[in-house]
Amino acid sequence: MAELHEGSKKDRTGVELFAGAGGLAMAVHRAGFRPLLFNEFAKRACETLEANVARRLPDDQRPTSAPGPGERVPLIAGDVQNLDMGYLAGQVDVLAGGPPCQPFSLGGVAKGDEDKRNMFPQLFRAVRQIQPKAVICENVRGLLRPSFKRYFDYIQRELELPFEERAEDTNWEQHYESLLERREEEPDDPKKRYDIVMMPVNAADYGVPQIRHRVIIVAFRRDLNVDRELFKGLVKRTHSETALLRSMEEDGDYWKRYPSVPDHVRERVIARLPKTMPIDDGLLPWYTLRDAIAGIGDNKPLPDVPDEWLDRTEHFLGGFTEHIGWPGARIYDGHTPNELDRPAKTVKAGVHGVPGGESVMLLDELVADEATPGSVRYKHRYMTVRETARVMTFPDTWELRGPRGEKMRQLGNAVPVALGEVFAKAVAAVLDEAEERQK
Repeated sequence: MAELHEGSKKDRTGVELFAGAGGLAMAVHRAGFRPLLFNEFAKRACETLEANVARRLPDDQRPTSAPGPGERVPLIAGDVQNLDMGYLAGQVDVLAGGPPCQPFSLGGVAKGDEDKRNMFPQLFRAVRQIQPKAVICENVRGLLRPSFKRYFDYIQRELELPFEERAEDTNWEQHYESLLERREEEPDDPKKRYDIVMMPVNAADYGVPQIRHRVIIVAFRRDLNVDRELFKGLVKRTHSETALLRSMEEDGDYWKRYPSVPDHVRERVIARLPKTMPIDDGLLPWYTLRDAIAGIGDNKPLPDVPDEWLDRTEHFLGGFTEHIGWPGARIYDGHTPNELDRPAKTVKAGVHGVPGGESVMLLDELVADEATPGSVRYKHRYMTVRETARVMTFPDTWELRGPRGEKMRQLGNAVPVALGEVFAKAVAAVLDEAEERQK
């Protein structure tokens, strides 16, 4: 449980659905919410949760009461549709989860609400059962596509009025119109109505060394009268590309941190800087892939993987687990690598392997280019699982279970811990403020 919490002032509680590898769960509980329940469907992700923080219950067993402080978190492995959470009613401060995003992903089949993998209805059912004080929901930016706009509006209205259940013989568009009408009426019970904040975000703007565009929806139970403007102020971005570019000028702080970077690398990066540098915005620089590998915060530098260790074998480089070399990395049109001096590209969970080169990176070393005699190119290789976990801001102590492909899938489906933590801490702060105000 050490990775899940930093001493909270109050005994706040949380439930995590669609928990995956535990990124959002870790973020929420670092913000001071004691976990009462995890649910996850994927086998390997369940193994990861069990290896780190959870006590997996037998398939025929369901909890009947909430765990106490210090007790291991119960994990229900399986379909959320078979999970009854009514026993937690009135005991949960925050319900968190990212319903499976494939229906809305730019890289998915984009069937939207017609896709059976759409688990938003199960999130709304959980809200009805436990009536949490707040809900944190993360999903892909694909929800903002014009083709999904009306349905995304419908999702937000359902989260506002989760107790207005959709009749079985009613399609979503009919229910949407009904919700719009009910929304204009004062609720009989404000505990059954929620006020929401929806924000498109780029994880790089919140201290994550990765370009990752997502949508975060946060809902607050209306009877609490939470200050949503205060919340918005607490989740403003803290890092920027402008600050990174300015730090990369000839005598910039970025190069002072990395004096051993070869001249040809530094010159290549500086040559691509804007001729007219943007005005200082007062924010911190985006973190880069080099920052992630060198170690952000208390993380120690990851050692490079020697050529002879690109063999799928765990060599425990520097004592780090899951830092395993993998052969066969290629670069070609449409499959371009990460560069060390930029935030990493979006970590993806590809169904048939990861497209686009997101798991490949360029190194600092120049080697002979066999395709063009007499010329050189930058050496490249696959990123290790541990390097990818750092890009997702998972701690080095967090164990991932399963073969390499499954570990990468778990990371691609996860919420970056640093991003989730910003929003979870803001939720905790405004709940504290609201409760103090109501005393």
